[in-house]
Amino acid sequence: MQEITFAELDTEMVAMLPSKETLFLNFNWANVYATNSSIALNAATLLSQANSAAMQNVWVSQH
Repeated sequence: MQEITFAELDTEMVAMLPSKETLFLNFNWANVYATNSSIALNAATLLSQANSAAMQNVWVSQH
């Protein structure tokens, strides 16, 4: 980054920003629903490995 000189700084211009509208009483909400489910089966076996199937779902509804 280069240093700026006072001469370059004096040539800079300033402008006022326009006023912004506020979001007063503007409601914005999101309904989020999430599920996690898994199932595993390891029945009547010795020294075996169990496999599991998992599912994940997320629903978002924004108003």
